[in-house]
Amino acid sequence: MNILLAMAPSPDGQGGGGSMISTLIMFGAIFAIFYFMIIRPQQKRAKAQKAMIEAIQKGDKVVLSGGMHGTVSGLEDKTVLVDVGNNVKIKFERSAIATVLKEKE
Repeated sequence: MNILLAMAPSPDGQGGGGSMISTLIMFGAIFAIFYFMIIRPQQKRAKAQKAMIEAIQKGDKVVLSGGMHGTVSGLEDKTVLVDVGNNVKIKFERSAIATVLKEKE
């Protein structure tokens, strides 16, 4: 019985005002943590990936998302023709390109 009385709101109505503000501050802090640790880095990675895919040129050496290595031999709006060796050319979506290998000059 004493436990139920301890959890009951105070008769003057002053008991819950401060806890509402602290709850809002806590939700704001959690959202800020999620934004700076999850959302923002993911947006930066997506922007860098998009810039890399748009900058692909004929002759670039690429690694595809499946791990296949090849050289870009043709470009279209949404697809790339990749030469994987022995004059074997395969058409892939641009989004299948994981990385562009840079050669040191």
